Amino acid sequence: MAVSPSGKGVMFSQLWVIMVTGFVDMMGFLIVLPLLPFYAKRFGADPAMVGYLVGAYAFMQLVTAPGWGRLSDRWGRRPVILLGLAASAGAFILFALAQSCWMLMVSRLVQGAAGGTIGVIQAYVTDSVSPGQRSKALGWVTAATSAGVMIGPAVASFAVRFGETAPGFVAAGLCLLNLAFAARWLPEPPRESADSDDGPQSVEPKAAIWSSLWEVMRRPTGSVSALIWLYAISMMAFMSMNGVLALYLEAVFGVSEENIGWFYVYVGALSLIMRALILGPVIDRLGEVRTMRLGLVSLALGLAAIPLPASLWGLAIAVIFVPVGTAFLFPATTSMVSSRGSRRQIGQILGVQQTFGGIARWLGPSWAGLLFQHTGIRSPFWVAASLVVLVGIFAGKVIQPERRAEEAAEGEAPPATSEPDPIVPT
Repeated sequence: MAVSPSGKGVMFSQLWVIMVTGFVDMMGFLIVLPLLPFYAKRFGADPAMVGYLVGAYAFMQLVTAPGWGRLSDRWGRRPVILLGLAASAGAFILFALAQSCWMLMVSRLVQGAAGGTIGVIQAYVTDSVSPGQRSKALGWVTAATSAGVMIGPAVASFAVRFGETAPGFVAAGLCLLNLAFAARWLPEPPRESADSDDGPQSVEPKAAIWSSLWEVMRRPTGSVSALIWLYAISMMAFMSMNGVLALYLEAVFGVSEENIGWFYVYVGALSLIMRALILGPVIDRLGEVRTMRLGLVSLALGLAAIPLPASLWGLAIAVIFVPVGTAFLFPATTSMVSSRGSRRQIGQILGVQQTFGGIARWLGPSWAGLLFQHTGIRSPFWVAASLVVLVGIFAGKVIQPERRAEEAAEGEAPPATSEPDPIVPT
């Protein structure tokens, strides 16, 4: 049993419910995503428009994520997660019925609004396990979503054989089943009560959120702010790849909507293995900071190598570095963000991180589509790799205090040398 700082215990095994929820939700999402560029081109979209459609999801994430996080701090994690699942089902139905680019855009915006709850899911994990176990727990949850990433595209390539509307309706049906499952089995995690707060907040919700966002921009080298910037820039590089990958595979290797799914299955399988089996032991041996840095190196190598092979077998080898990098980088960074902020506002802090991540997910596909169309089909990958190299240099300034994770796991206070760096008003 892992014990939360509030003194309440929660069985670590209870995370299986949120893992199943994340798995099915991501499977539905990945049924739609690989097909989006092909559907958009059928409606007359150019590569730049494809990038905008991919980025529209992230645009709504960045708009809604802080509000979802704040709402979950007040109402609880469970009802917000359920509401997000219901919205996802509606978005997939819109995708199935789309007959133009603007209908695809509406569908993506609704999907993005539902996807803004990702910070709430991370807060759910943070509430459920002790600080020393958060990286592993986040890795397990993302391993479950990676399984959805692996299976969803295969379902997409199979479902499209039954008609253009079939993938959207299949994704919506899975989402509704997921909603029913979560409504029955997903518990509300234990959290600190209002009585344990230092006092009532003096800032209104919207003002608190904007103050938190401004604090990250005003103090980019703060211990929490630096991690959020590192997460966001790395995510922008990664998502720029996703924005043009299907277009690149079609142009170079002749991949179509009936076989694009198998590429995602391969990458998803690699990601699942990394997060489920490799991430935990690596963090135990290297610590979160060095694991994060190793992820940055691997991601940069993968992005730079993707445009080089002339065969699918060569591409299969080059792309290995990408899921390795993301598996090491993103869970470790999120865990450090959650452990260095104010515990009673974890939902809001992670919501702020997801807002910056949302900006990155929006900008990455958008500029990648423009580069793909105007400067060459390989240029987006090399620009993305350069961004990761630059943020890797910046990551050298992110220092974790000695034995912080171990002491937190044992219930001890952080070292006196660690300067608190809240990014939310207290």
